[in-house]
Amino acid sequence: MEETIAQDSTPIFQRIKDYLVGEIASGRWKEGDLVPSEQALVRQFGVSRMTVNRAVRELTAEQILVRRQGSGTYVAPQKYQATLVEIRNIADEIRARGRAHRSHLCLLRAEIATDALAAEFELAPGVTLYHSVIVHFENEAPIQVEDRWVNPDCAPSYLDQDFGSITPNEHLMAAAPLQGATYAIEAQPAPAEIAPLLGIAAGRPCLVLHRRTTSGGRVASVATMWHPGHLARFTGSV
Repeated sequence: MEETIAQDSTPIFQRIKDYLVGEIASGRWKEGDLVPSEQALVRQFGVSRMTVNRAVRELTAEQILVRRQGSGTYVAPQKYQATLVEIRNIADEIRARGRAHRSHLCLLRAEIATDALAAEFELAPGVTLYHSVIVHFENEAPIQVEDRWVNPDCAPSYLDQDFGSITPNEHLMAAAPLQGATYAIEAQPAPAEIAPLLGIAAGRPCLVLHRRTTSGGRVASVATMWHPGHLARFTGSV
């Protein structure tokens, strides 16, 4: 049976996790800071070493903390941020953080759209769309799988681009200037085809951004962007 604080049904290991995460979120502990030892947490919370170990072990698995043999437990590298209200190039966002961006092109071709996808583009069933799948890396860590469909009438040269040197966002901003965009964000388990691209196990939580952009009165692009749940957070202001 899990240890609990009196008059609180929350398991104590979760209370310890919440405390550790709260210290990081508040900024009191920053990336690379040493966190209290398990023995110190045992004394602070008055619980068993096993309970403290579970809290620290789970936060390590979630990549919020990182353990270094013989040294201690530290705050892991911070999650990257993606802006929502302003559509920005992911390469620029990564470089603005002082880190290196690269991408890997997995797929680039013309395909017949499903009826549902054609409807999202407000086009007739059976229409041909351009389809790309690209993995974006930050300091060699995969942080986003960009699965994008593009209206050929808006970006006729999309298939001719070198997406190792530019991103789809850069090309589309030039070829189909942004008129508007709609978003949906949800948590989903990583499907079998996405998980290996992100370097995670199938079923692990992901943050998924589905974004539809318009240009010149037409739907120009529909993109689904998968992010490892332990590395991503979305920010924005209005």
